Amino acid sequence: MMAKRDFYEILGTSRDASDEDLKKAYRKLAMQWHPDRNHGNKDAEPKFKELNEAYDVLKDPERRAAYDQYGHAAFDAAGRGGAGSPFGGGAFEDIFEEMFGRFGGRGQRQSTGRGADLRQEIQITLEEAFAGAKKTIRVPSSVQCETCSGSGAEGGKAQAQTCGTCQGAGKVRQQQGFFLVERSCPTCGGQGRIIKNPCKVCAGSGRVQRERSLSVTIPPGVDDGMRIRLTGEGEAGLRGAPAGDLYVDIGVRPHELFQRQENNIFVHVPLRMSQAALGGAVEVPVIDGGRAKVTIPAGTQTGDQFRLRGKGFSVLRSASRGDMFVKVAVETPQNLNAKQRELLEQFEAEATKGGRSSPEAEGFFAKVSAFWEGLAGR
Repeated sequence: MMAKRDFYEILGTSRDASDEDLKKAYRKLAMQWHPDRNHGNKDAEPKFKELNEAYDVLKDPERRAAYDQYGHAAFDAAGRGGAGSPFGGGAFEDIFEEMFGRFGGRGQRQSTGRGADLRQEIQITLEEAFAGAKKTIRVPSSVQCETCSGSGAEGGKAQAQTCGTCQGAGKVRQQQGFFLVERSCPTCGGQGRIIKNPCKVCAGSGRVQRERSLSVTIPPGVDDGMRIRLTGEGEAGLRGAPAGDLYVDIGVRPHELFQRQENNIFVHVPLRMSQAALGGAVEVPVIDGGRAKVTIPAGTQTGDQFRLRGKGFSVLRSASRGDMFVKVAVETPQNLNAKQRELLEQFEAEATKGGRSSPEAEGFFAKVSAFWEGLAGR
């Protein structure tokens, strides 16, 4: 049998190399000789195996000291740190963690068994968003098993023992090519322990499926798309672990009269032609259910806007309100009776008497005349 090479020689370092120098040397050579990077190279696998064995010994201060004093004789075949596998051993795991980060730390459970978060959506009216409301929702979810009080054990007395698959770590590792994959232990679900006598109702999980009724308080001023968090109202945790949270997404239905923009309210109000011309006062609805009076000046045009301060939407977590904007649209009368037509004809004759129109109308017709004259001159 060929004599083993010196571990320091394998790593290409001196015997007084620091731990950091050893790690850097191993990292470089591990990337160079990994079998996944050397397809078809028969020398790669034994070199990688040899490299892995050397670093697995030298990275540990006590084992390094023993090797420095006694050489290879300090270790028997069973104590070579997983050198029997071309891909395995603590050395490669450590360098993998150095390059890509740890997954929760060795010897720590990856999961506490906390219940999953839930999401529910409710639809409310614009009035409810303004004033606030209380809503009852039905939530199907896992709840704590009453039979075992959430312990998962028969009779409610937890008799937990260390999981034999993960040895209490709550996670298992598996080599997949160049990558080392870590996942929750399939046997204990990440708990690191299993129940010796599981509850027959919940099969040892400590929770069962139920539909619950919950009351949700909608604060005044909420907007479409906002989310309310109900702490601890999500899925129950495994075997007494904390429950998840419930997130309630708010949807506000469109209103037939009002449009909301942040904390302001907009409403369109139709005006008769005579109202717009003569002016006056009109009443408009307000989001709080009341009515407000708006003074319309004579000569109001379509698109003119009037502002009512403090008549808008509730401001979230505040006693103040936004403003309300009233936008008018002058309606042209249709289906005139004989009397109405006669009056409008008299109005038109009086309005154009002497060939005079409003300054705006005169400016418009002057532009039209110039346009046609320009076409005729081409």
